Amino acid sequence: MTGARARRRLIIRGVVQGVGFRPFVYTTAAELALSGSVSNNSSGVIVEVEGAPADLDEFARRVRHSPPPLAVVESVHEVAVTVCGGTGFHIADTTRDGGRTLASPDVAMCADCARELCDPQNRRYRHPFINCTNCGPRFTIIAGLPYDRGQTSMADFAMCEHCAREYADPVDRRFHAQPIACPDCGPTLEFVDSATNVGVPQIISDDVRCHPGDPLTAAKELLRAGGILAVKGIGGYHLACDAGNEAAVAELRRRKRRGDKPFAVMVADLAAARSIADVDETGAALLTCPQRPIVLLARGDRALAESVAPRNPDLGVMLAYTPLHVLLFGLPGDPPVPRVLVMTSGNLGGEPICYDDADARERLADLADGWLAHNRRILVPCDDSVVRLVDGIELPIRRSRGYAPMPLALPVPVPPTVAVGGDLKNTCAVADGRYAWLSQHIGDMDDLATLRAFDAAEQHLEDLTGVRPAQLAVDAHPLYRSTAWARQHAGDRPIRTVQHHHAHIAAVMGEHGLSESATVVGLAFDGTGFGPDGAVWGGEVLLAGYKGFRRLAHLKYVPLAGGDASVQRPYRMALAHLRAAGIEWSPSIASVAVCPVNERGVLSHQFETGLGCVPTSSMGRLFDAVSSLAGVRHVADYEAQAAIELEGLSRDVASDDAIDPHAYRFELDHDIEPVVIDAAPIIAAVVADSTRGVAPAVIGARFHRAVARLVLELALAYASESTTVALSGGVFQNALLLSQSRTLLRENGFHVLCHRRLPPNDGGLAFGQILAAGAG
Repeated sequence: MTGARARRRLIIRGVVQGVGFRPFVYTTAAELALSGSVSNNSSGVIVEVEGAPADLDEFARRVRHSPPPLAVVESVHEVAVTVCGGTGFHIADTTRDGGRTLASPDVAMCADCARELCDPQNRRYRHPFINCTNCGPRFTIIAGLPYDRGQTSMADFAMCEHCAREYADPVDRRFHAQPIACPDCGPTLEFVDSATNVGVPQIISDDVRCHPGDPLTAAKELLRAGGILAVKGIGGYHLACDAGNEAAVAELRRRKRRGDKPFAVMVADLAAARSIADVDETGAALLTCPQRPIVLLARGDRALAESVAPRNPDLGVMLAYTPLHVLLFGLPGDPPVPRVLVMTSGNLGGEPICYDDADARERLADLADGWLAHNRRILVPCDDSVVRLVDGIELPIRRSRGYAPMPLALPVPVPPTVAVGGDLKNTCAVADGRYAWLSQHIGDMDDLATLRAFDAAEQHLEDLTGVRPAQLAVDAHPLYRSTAWARQHAGDRPIRTVQHHHAHIAAVMGEHGLSESATVVGLAFDGTGFGPDGAVWGGEVLLAGYKGFRRLAHLKYVPLAGGDASVQRPYRMALAHLRAAGIEWSPSIASVAVCPVNERGVLSHQFETGLGCVPTSSMGRLFDAVSSLAGVRHVADYEAQAAIELEGLSRDVASDDAIDPHAYRFELDHDIEPVVIDAAPIIAAVVADSTRGVAPAVIGARFHRAVARLVLELALAYASESTTVALSGGVFQNALLLSQSRTLLRENGFHVLCHRRLPPNDGGLAFGQILAAGAG
């Protein structure tokens, strides 16, 4: 009887393709004895379902509130349609309607696949490419949407009879798992020795745990011998070596031209992670989540090679996230291998990650002693993501594998827009309506290869999302390469310029969903951002909304001599701050002593005449100066090294009650608008302490407290109880500073916004540019 039945159509949008959504719909309908169909199309998942009204209500509830673990349901549009009758529920073919759906990120191997990988009775035992609808590659193998096998690099592999049967079975865990494969029909491994250039192909047998002709066996032998292995992963090649072998790590550092920049390490499981780092419950949850990022953790007692992360307080740790990684560490009963592997991106310092096989063989030829590769093509390069924990709260440092290209909801609708980000830690973004899609990490825009990577990433985002930008949003710096790209590609489309620090504050506002009319007191502390007055900004207090900002206060300008030369040599910034504070350049001051006499003369002339100098209010450069004055770091091998090492020393004494919180203080000149924040008293106090032999750790702790108290003082001056305080910019990656600042603000009743889903550094700029350009 049709009177007791109803039929409804549901259009479900979000991350609902390639995540087991149609099998979930199928089994849910079967449990509720509903008839109908489900299909993918370019808009998402389309369901027509018929049955008793109460059962239809329960079906809709489960779709909305209990979807598969990897799905993200953004919206469900439900309408009544004419009852058709019939029995059974079926899965229909994919259709295309010009709509838009969302691609899933790559996902770490799930527990079910991990069990099968270790089960000698399972046909996928030791299969390096095992996956299902709940895990495996997604974003990095997708050429376009809808997400079907023919639109991925798995189109190169015809399914065998067994896989085809699983793929077609709605109740199977691998139903429509596009990367489905097995040893009979899937990708294969190959090991190539760089010395002989002879390949070792994969041998399919029942037991390859010690087979001398097996690529994994050869790769493990290379690692045990202290060699450097290029490993093809999900989003590109890694370079790996034994993290306990100082000679191997030092050689990798030399070949990669890495300087002192820390390496990340990979371990097989949580137990191994806990042996090298302090892992609490929250850290364990992050390490084992489906995204499997690199997590910055305080170093533990177990000694690794000093060259892994020299003089760094933290260790970047990730767990094996692909079956190939798990097999590289070995299954129970396998011969021993190094328990901790350096696992760093396969490239020279500053270059984009290698992901194409031919390119990798050429670019990594002088870096690797051997290659462990496979023949599943990577279509989209994607570096590992990096996060840290501050007071138990996740803080992204690099948003890439596992997160890209998940969209971020926009609090206000925007026209179709592409934002090109900045020139450091670049990501780009496209947006339309209420969604923005950020690219994977692209890197620093300082060479042709990175510019090509940017171009490819932006085009791929447009292809995946269907966004056709009507405007472009760029940083205000006239010489940024990202801005030059926008000018070259704009055609007759308008270009919206967004000031660097306004974009930082707009990004954290948008991440927290603040309304179009909202304003905040924003503190944007970073190293470099072009100001409207031509100065290099970086210690800014802004009254900001999406549409614009007013500069309330800033660090007092000091001369930045020689641009990047002063970034790479913090002692130059120390001398600039000494001159601004009226303090003589005495050789008893560490920064003065390390500066060559001839260079001192040149700097003195530059500061007197302004030749080759740009005024800067950068908080990042102030951290560099204090690090040098305290004798911690005078020359930097990588960005923010001086500040990172100062923070690391300071953490050890930061909670010491003997550290006078008022020992160092900034001076604010309220007679000038915008208010000028003078660091001269801080510089004088640091010099006095250092001269008296006060430990660098104590100097650093006092300085951190002073900056945190400055944050509170500025909030008290400019924010009422109803005004939100927003913190953004790369300086707020500093866990000690962020923790102290946030604590002081909250203790004094302020509502504080910090980044949770985007990096506070320039990796989040594009999102802020989208919002500011859309509101302007």
